[in-house]
Amino acid sequence: MSDTLFAADESLFCAAEFSAELAAAASPIAAFKHTLKKARALMDERFIQGEDIRKLIYGRAWLVDQLLLQAWNLFDWPDNNGFALIAVGGYGRGELHPHSDVDLLILLDATEDEQMQASISGFLTLLWDINLDIGSSVRTLEECYREAEKDITIATNLIESRLITGNQHLHDKIFHRVTSGAWSDKEFYLAKIDEQKSRHDKTNDTEYNLEPNLKTSPGGLRDLQTIGWVAKRHFGTTFIHDLVDHGFVTESELDTLEKGERYLWTVRYALHMHCKRREDRLLFDHQRTLADLFGYKNQDGALAVEQFMVKYYRVAKTMSEFNNMLLQYFDEVILSVGEEQVIEPLNKRFNLHNGYIKAAYPSVFEHHPFAMMELFVLLAENEQIKGVRASTIRLILNNRHRIDDDFRKDIRNISLFMELLRGNLKVSTELKRMNRFGILGRYLPEFGEIIGQMQHDLFHIYTVDAHTLKVIQKLRQFRHTDNSEQFPIAHRIINQIPKIELIYIAGLYHDIGKGRGGDHSELGAEDVKLFCERHHLGKWDTHLVTWLVRNHLLMSMTAQRKDISDPDVIQHFAKQVRDLDHLDHLYILTVADINATNHTLWNSWRAALLRQLYSDTKIALQRGLENPINREDRIEQTQHEAMVQLQRNGCGGMEVLNFWEHLGDDYFLREQALNIAWQTRAILEHGESDLPLVKMHETSRRSFEGATEVFIYMRDQPNLFAAAASALDQLNLNIQDARIMVADNNQTLNTYTVLTADNQPLTDNAAHLEYIQQSLVNALNNPEEYPNIIHRRIPRQLKLFANPTRVNIINDTEHGLTTLEVMTPDRPGLLARLGRIFMTHGISVRKAKIASIGERVEDYFFISDIQGNPLTDEALCDALQKDICQQLDEHIQGEQ
Repeated sequence: MSDTLFAADESLFCAAEFSAELAAAASPIAAFKHTLKKARALMDERFIQGEDIRKLIYGRAWLVDQLLLQAWNLFDWPDNNGFALIAVGGYGRGELHPHSDVDLLILLDATEDEQMQASISGFLTLLWDINLDIGSSVRTLEECYREAEKDITIATNLIESRLITGNQHLHDKIFHRVTSGAWSDKEFYLAKIDEQKSRHDKTNDTEYNLEPNLKTSPGGLRDLQTIGWVAKRHFGTTFIHDLVDHGFVTESELDTLEKGERYLWTVRYALHMHCKRREDRLLFDHQRTLADLFGYKNQDGALAVEQFMVKYYRVAKTMSEFNNMLLQYFDEVILSVGEEQVIEPLNKRFNLHNGYIKAAYPSVFEHHPFAMMELFVLLAENEQIKGVRASTIRLILNNRHRIDDDFRKDIRNISLFMELLRGNLKVSTELKRMNRFGILGRYLPEFGEIIGQMQHDLFHIYTVDAHTLKVIQKLRQFRHTDNSEQFPIAHRIINQIPKIELIYIAGLYHDIGKGRGGDHSELGAEDVKLFCERHHLGKWDTHLVTWLVRNHLLMSMTAQRKDISDPDVIQHFAKQVRDLDHLDHLYILTVADINATNHTLWNSWRAALLRQLYSDTKIALQRGLENPINREDRIEQTQHEAMVQLQRNGCGGMEVLNFWEHLGDDYFLREQALNIAWQTRAILEHGESDLPLVKMHETSRRSFEGATEVFIYMRDQPNLFAAAASALDQLNLNIQDARIMVADNNQTLNTYTVLTADNQPLTDNAAHLEYIQQSLVNALNNPEEYPNIIHRRIPRQLKLFANPTRVNIINDTEHGLTTLEVMTPDRPGLLARLGRIFMTHGISVRKAKIASIGERVEDYFFISDIQGNPLTDEALCDALQKDICQQLDEHIQGEQ
């Protein structure tokens, strides 16, 4: 954005010294390479010492200018001066990062002859040989103009072009033709807006991606360049600060823009320097390196890398604010030029100007600070309002400092904010707009603390504030009929709860305690209680919202980590929830939270688990907490329902009862009657065959829910879990749950709940199901020779978060089992590898809960020794724990 390129610096390049070196060198390539290498090392050293980033960026462009001139002069060029060597794109602006492309246009007034072709080819080859990243094109004037007419990128590059050597008139001619005729003012603006929208859509339209791109992500350098491009095309300006003269940017805004650009340049320079190549993505491993380079240190509640990224996200958010405001200005002066100006009063403080809300007079927020809150309520209530006029956006940005304690205590602002939350329209849209304009974080200071707050893992793919607003958005979407099929329970609940604002408040505060150290649920509960009191909510409402924030993880943790087929687990959870009102609110908050955390977390199996937990808990609450289910009654009812199903299919009687006698009570407590019926029938039809019985069954007929159950019945063997896990892994099936029961006739009934690699149940393709079934039969027929573990490449991101494996072993004497908890980085073939370790130690797996959370898994295995007893031998437990940690960690390290 500077109006002058970096001045000559002989420490980077001295023409006399270079000429001498060139004359002495055996090849010009060596002289050029040496000069580039020396200059790059010098600039990198200056960068580390804190040199002004502008001098380095402009200095590199100046250096390349000198080298290009020297290279150009090594070749023979026609005397007619019918050519021009032109810098375009970023290089045309005079900006070059360590490994940026050097974009060149060789412009000709006519088609080149053989001599010209030879010189051009030799010149460009030399540039490649000296390791300059060249982007080049050779065109005549007419060719260049035709291409610019067709391609907005070419037109944009030419708008930023400058002459390096050759015919100045030729350059001026193409510049004038492109800027005056290739694209109209309106066409150019719309094309750049479409480009930006397309670019933002690829990054979920948020500045807060885990691995943002410094150039193309919202709030990145492209957004600043877009402002410059539109300004140059519309005003004919050369530099962004010329917008001050046109009244579109104030001096203070220009200062903010330039500071933001310098920060992004600094990070980009460091990234190029670290990678030793062009790289604009802030990948996780680069984030850690740059955090260290910039001097960040780990602190309580915030890693160094998180602090570094908070700074980046906040700068990107500020750049997005200005991009939004200035493009709105351009929209008004470019698209609306010549239109009739229709101004309609909304109230004494706001007008509707051509469909956009506008402050009635410049000092409106100074005289009536509450109007800053009122504006968002008006936007939410009036669907016909297209947006906010640029002048009013500027007034908001310039007056938001007026939001102080007095503002927060003002009953008008309290009432307006609650009115927004209670509204029927655009609640999440206006909360996002409040955040974008910097209002939400000032009105709720505790929310301001989480702006840009990231967690350095793969589980949370957004910053805390972005995730929070996505939770509100998801809750809003549950109301719509087009979500009734995918989220039927949430759709029903949210359209029936009497005070919808309570769930929005819980959503706003559920993660607000993050980044402070301590239990974020408890910290958030304290904050939301104060919010409720300040906003005059009743005691019951305050209690409900506070409970939801404190317990917002309760339902997901219960579904993922506990055996929800166990009536005792349901009874315990029901006691924690206490009533249907709490259950309803907790369910929709849980579903919204999971969906807004990471789109890969929500799958059909997780949906089915939460629905089952909700439905079973609802039944327990309706029955009454004082009347827990009687185990004997449950077994009797389940057996009766299963027998009815069997008799309908021509099966039943003593043969069934005799078979059931071999099964323990747990089978009838944890399996549904329908499952028991079809499994029993299949086993009886299988008869005395020595081959394993393998059947597949859908867990749910509901759309968007369920998984595929793989049922295996065969003689029990110690290494059966290892064999089954390996076989399923080879079939690219991910185990979500495992129920393993050994009958007293030494037969085992194993049910593995699986999803495909893309988190879906198996299709109804008969041939594919037959192939899976036969593959499992073959693998399990000789389980002592179970399939080898497939060695698959571990994804880059998972390697970066490979924290040491942790194993907890707890003996449950009441249920006669040992619980083994494994927390480890996720990787292909993990369960198969664990199965092999279990086999080595003589461990039998009875049940398993499989939970993948971002880059890690938290798997729970209910195990015993070969005789079915808990692991009471401390030496065995220690050996098992050590072996799991050692083998799993060595596997990850060996793959790096």
